[in-house]
Amino acid sequence: MTAAATNFWIRWRVRIGYPVAIAYLIFTKPTPRSLMIGGIVGALGLAIRAWAAGYLRKHESLATRGPYAFTRNPLYFGSVILAVGFVVAGWSIWGGIIVAAYLTLFYPAVMRREEAELQSHYGEAFSEYAARVPLFWPKPARRSLGAEQESFSPKLYLKNREYEATIGFLFGLAVLWAKMHWLH
Repeated sequence: MTAAATNFWIRWRVRIGYPVAIAYLIFTKPTPRSLMIGGIVGALGLAIRAWAAGYLRKHESLATRGPYAFTRNPLYFGSVILAVGFVVAGWSIWGGIIVAAYLTLFYPAVMRREEAELQSHYGEAFSEYAARVPLFWPKPARRSLGAEQESFSPKLYLKNREYEATIGFLFGLAVLWAKMHWLH
């Protein structure tokens, strides 16, 4: 994919996200059980995202610790699990197809662009990291990456504003809960 095509998909991912969310909501048929199970699955995705945010020093250093030792994109991996939680909570095959199509269309382009930026910024350090850690699907880390021992930082979690994902998730579940009660 060319840089221009990648930029197109990145520019349009948020704009298209709103109609995708509306289409998803139209097709959903949440039940108490689907909301509970979807909420649990989504909470797992939130936990992965929170874990990743506590290690991410954007534009300061290459994140290789914590979840970044298992996948180069733990935030996106957590987002996919979060999306699966929404699909389960919404209890709709069509809603699932819409969400899956959106993620399949946009996430690869976004990850490619970020990879290029990291390669440009960190050079050989990123190349070595990328050779050991998979792009998306996590796998066990073979050995420690990086020189210094870093640990999860609640301050980084807050600085990266990851709590906004939790607020959005809870709002989404509340909308599904309201839809379930209004339509039944």
